[in-house]
Order: sequence, then C-alpha cells, then structure tokens
Amino acid sequence: MKKFEALKFDLNQCLKEMTEFKIFLDTKLELNEKEDILPFFKQRAHLSAFIGSFNPNISSYDKIAYEFDLWGDFRTDIAVGDSQFNAYCFIEFEEAKPNSVFRKVGNKSTTEWAPRFEHGLSQLVDWFYKLEDQRATREFRNKFGGEDVTYTGILVVGRSFFISGEDQSRLNWRSDKMVLNSVPILCLTFDELYERLDNRLKLFRPTHEVDI
Repeated sequence: MKKFEALKFDLNQCLKEMTEFKIFLDTKLELNEKEDILPFFKQRAHLSAFIGSFNPNISSYDKIAYEFDLWGDFRTDIAVGDSQFNAYCFIEFEEAKPNSVFRKVGNKSTTEWAPRFEHGLSQLVDWFYKLEDQRATREFRNKFGGEDVTYTGILVVGRSFFISGEDQSRLNWRSDKMVLNSVPILCLTFDELYERLDNRLKLFRPTHEVDI
C-alpha cells in the first residue's frame, strides 16, 4: 500500500487492536522491524490510523498508507491523513532491542545515542526536507490534496525497560524539544506509544472489555 487508501475508522475495531498491541508487547521482549513490527501494524489499520492522533489537526483518520512513497527512496512506514483538513502524520519504526536507543561505549559512564535511533531520526529529517522541497509541485498537490498541509513526524524505537531512568529523562527531553522547520518530531518507545494511545482511547473505551 504505497499510496493512500480510504479508511472508515472504526473505534471498536481500534479498541480490539489496542488489546492485541498490549498482548504483542507482553509476549515479546525484543522486536525486529521487518519480522515483527511492520507485519503486526499492517494487519491492524485502525490502530495504525489512530497513531495519527498525535497530530492535533487530524480529527478524521480517513487516509492510510503503509510504506508510503514520498519521493524516490524516501518512504514512511505508516502515513495517516485527514482529507478534510489536509493534516498528516508520518511514522517511522525501528527495532526494539537493548541497544536501540542508547548504548554503552567503552568506560564512559554516560551512554551514547545508538546508531539505530540516529538512523531513524535522520529518516524523518530527510522526509521533512523532501516535503518542503516538493511543496510547490503538482505531484505534491496530487499526493496531499493541496500545498497547505500540516504534518507531524513520529519515531518509535526501543522498549522502555531497556532504558535507565536517567536515559529516559534524556529521551523525554529530546522528544519534547525536537522541532524541525517548525514541525514537531516525537521520539517514543513502543511501550510509550501504547501508553499514550491507551490514554487517548480511555475517553471512548466502553465499560465492558473488548473481546478478541
């Protein structure tokens, strides 16, 4: 699905898929991007679409694409859109292993940012560069319905229990302060992604449990 497809968002289905997300995280400690993460989300369009809620301008999750082709080699893992307000959220997944976000180097007491984290962040930087570079083109208007669009980028990498308290503070600070060309970039672990989405869904969650 390298182009946007229409989606009629179903809240009950999203709640079901969130329950499956929790089981997925509880079942596997380490996650590989291609073997675990991408196949899981590709089978759960409503959960994937709800990640778009991180863009406050998205109110209707009615466009979704996997491995969305921006231009050439620039491709997002998931792209979510609101066709009415031309608002988008672009998501990059990276692996979730002990050294995915921080790594110990030599005898240094302070960990360094891991190559996998920096690689994922660089992907988003390149996306934003290409979006601005192509904004005035006909192809951009065809892809996004016009030039006047808003978008948010999200990097999801690692697991929270692999990260120390001090390093988690560093990750939180970087995520809170990360703005590129006036566009926010969120950096979350897979556990944080679940927790934040779950908090949003609590506003809509029925009192009974969702059957799976």
